Amino acid sequence: MFKNIARAAMVSGVALMPVFGASIAQADDETQQAWRLFVTDQKDGGVSVVDLEKMTVIDRFDTTGYVTHLVPSESGQTLAAVQMDHDAVHVIDSGIKVSSHGDHTDIDIHDATLLPIEITGNRPVHAVPHHGAFYMFFDGEGVAKVFGEDNLLAGQSKYDEVAATAPHHGVVVPMGDYYLISEPNLSVETKPGSLPPRLGLKVVDHDAKQVGDIHTCTGLHGEAYSAGIVAFGCEEGVITAQLGDDDVPAIKMLSYGEAMPSGRVGHLAGGKAMQFFLGDYGSDKLVVIEPTEDAPFRVVDLPVRYVSFALDPQQVTIGYVFTEDGYLHAVDVLDGKIIRSQQITKPYSKDGHWRDPRPRIAVAGDVIAVTDPRNHLVRLVDAESFADKGEIPVEGLPFNIVAIGGSGLSH
Repeated sequence: MFKNIARAAMVSGVALMPVFGASIAQADDETQQAWRLFVTDQKDGGVSVVDLEKMTVIDRFDTTGYVTHLVPSESGQTLAAVQMDHDAVHVIDSGIKVSSHGDHTDIDIHDATLLPIEITGNRPVHAVPHHGAFYMFFDGEGVAKVFGEDNLLAGQSKYDEVAATAPHHGVVVPMGDYYLISEPNLSVETKPGSLPPRLGLKVVDHDAKQVGDIHTCTGLHGEAYSAGIVAFGCEEGVITAQLGDDDVPAIKMLSYGEAMPSGRVGHLAGGKAMQFFLGDYGSDKLVVIEPTEDAPFRVVDLPVRYVSFALDPQQVTIGYVFTEDGYLHAVDVLDGKIIRSQQITKPYSKDGHWRDPRPRIAVAGDVIAVTDPRNHLVRLVDAESFADKGEIPVEGLPFNIVAIGGSGLSH
């Protein structure tokens, strides 16, 4: 169990959903700590920046429309505010840069800014942060546009392209000298204005030449990275990819099998310091996935349907899940059991439109932030005890949230 341990640098706490904000605490003349929450407004659009030390909103950036996905980069220096229904992506400089220097970590803190970049295209959805870049897939174009983070921070919107077979709800993930690309099923007749379903996954090189066969992964959805392995959710199981001895991605299907209850994985989070994934499984279960084990799946039963879940970047064996009864639960991924529960808000039903504002969670050091759109608040609880740590009023309907921060020496 959990045999493969990977070294992970704790740079930012990135919840499965986004937030803004900054907190700065000076422990001595050189050491600083900063945490910011970036929070989207599902009513009027825009992103608010929250300072966790000041417990207040310190900035707000307008967007074209409401942000369907708020995605932090690997470094935490930038966030992609994807507006699926408005064919636009805005990019935010988080104002926090944490750099590892082996024996110590440096931190640079400045104001968060909305970068002067206009990214447009036909229905952007998935923005995958990898290799110092965002791989933004535009479903209506069937193309991933690759934006380097250094270029974005310099105010440049130039990009490379990685093309899929055809427009579909897709994703592109780099791996070594290759790309993992979702494949649409073009043999199925689709209604006018609709996109074809996902058939599976293929590997292509940088010259767009396909390597091997298309690997079946019906309804491919959900992508995460953990210690050298990329995983995707499928109707048949979870498909994984990792570089083989020949430096070509090796694809493996982890089938659910007859012992698993009815359900499928559609959303994934990857462990940072241990090789595992946490995923949803149907509407009222989570599943811990150990891709190298003979029995890779461990189901976690929830009392009611889940709303949002995230992994703790610091307590690496702990995940958190918010359920529609208003409770926050801590899950020990080592044994797949709920170890702590506390009601945080009044109930939020999952019935209705998937974009209806409901609580999302992010982990900022030793604090868990939970959006409460009905009450226009971000609620804070202690990550260890779930004790109340206060609340922060946020304009509009606070929805997606991301936590960016860390500590280091300020030179």
